[in-house]
Amino acid sequence: MEYKGINYTVHLISLAGRTNECVTRNEDDSYSIFIDVNLNRELQQKAFIHAMSHIIGNDFDKTDADNIELLAHCS
Repeated sequence: MEYKGINYTVHLISLAGRTNECVTRNEDDSYSIFIDVNLNRELQQKAFIHAMSHIIGNDFDKTDADNIELLAHCS
């Protein structure tokens, strides 16, 4: 899939209650978004939006993870 020139793939997998989602930047500068399959649809959508906010915010080029999460949850 593509959004504003950002290539990404969404994977619904069991994350065993550790987190709702995680996202990685791949070697080809595309992204893999992993969302917990056990969440209901509404929470999956919120998890997707949260992951995309990190991608759009260029968070993979930043170094302070605590500050990144703080800003992501405040916006």
